Amino acid sequence: MIPPPDLAHLPAAARKAVGPDAPAAMRTMAARGVIPGLKPAELVTVVAVLTQSSYSDAAAAAAQTLRNLPPPMLDGALGADLDPFVIEQLSCAYHDRADVIERLLRLPRLPGEVLESLAERANEAIGELIATNEERLLRHPVAIEKLYMNRQVRMSTSDRLIELAVRNGLELAIPAFQEAAAAIRNELVVEQTAEPTPDDILFHETDAVAQRMAGKGEQNDAYEVDAEGEEQVRDEFLPLFVQISRMTVTQKIRRATLGTSAERLLLVRDPNRLVSRAAAKSPLLRDAEAVLISGSRSVDEDVLRLLATNKELTRNYQVKLNLVSNPKTPFTFSSRLIPHLRDNDLRLLAKSKNVSSAVSQALRQHMSRKHLEQERQRKR
Repeated sequence: MIPPPDLAHLPAAARKAVGPDAPAAMRTMAARGVIPGLKPAELVTVVAVLTQSSYSDAAAAAAQTLRNLPPPMLDGALGADLDPFVIEQLSCAYHDRADVIERLLRLPRLPGEVLESLAERANEAIGELIATNEERLLRHPVAIEKLYMNRQVRMSTSDRLIELAVRNGLELAIPAFQEAAAAIRNELVVEQTAEPTPDDILFHETDAVAQRMAGKGEQNDAYEVDAEGEEQVRDEFLPLFVQISRMTVTQKIRRATLGTSAERLLLVRDPNRLVSRAAAKSPLLRDAEAVLISGSRSVDEDVLRLLATNKELTRNYQVKLNLVSNPKTPFTFSSRLIPHLRDNDLRLLAKSKNVSSAVSQALRQHMSRKHLEQERQRKR
């Protein structure tokens, strides 16, 4: 929480209205935005300060007023150099108003924590507004992280954000950042080795227009007309595996990180290791998915290694059992889980022909040590 501003520069009437000795009637009128003679920015500052008043009735009235400022007053305030505290209160009150947020983002004293908060709860339109202010994002990389993890932000926008971070040498604290950064670097190498043709330039210009137009108008029809006049099924109505097959690597990585369980279960088997690792690192990965993935022999060993080192997921007994049973699990990691298995499972696995010879030997050695320890305890 940003501290309230110093009100010394405000007119005497404004200072009196927010002071501890202010008459109740004056405080109430100020909370409703009624103080004659004040400029819009001064009045909005008073109302913002009163939202934090110890008098609950005044605080509630001020919060209501701030959310419903008359357009001329709001417009006048947004044209002034507002205090960071006032900016924060306005960003909370108008977090879903793209027209207001656009102007708040231009204010010179916009605090980094406010930018991060806006990025975290931005809708698609506001996410795009924030993403275009690259200079400010580079000063506050956490805002890039918040935008990337925000599911409402466009896939194309998240790609640009990762590229921005990679180009400027930033390390972001997001799951699978290294994988996404590697994919971006690969794309940049391709870009540097190919000169753009006039057709490429036209395509990118057309794509930019399409992105700006995205979301405008209703799209209730499952079909759209392509450039040749043929009807094509819209992407959102295509089978999931078809949608995924059309994605770029960076788009797959973000979908693997933030997508649904079904998407992760497909993407964790992607032949590109950057994608499959991103699915295994997803913060949304749950026990039921981990059970299925750990028992699969079609996933990459890197995925199984990541599961084996995830303390939260390996609390699930079935995940531990699957990892030890899966011959693709690297021995270093499966051997660490053997002591946590039940006796009957140890005996069954030791006789199984589906586990590797190294794991089978480690199982027998563990059972032997365990038997000797039990014998020693009986003799005592």
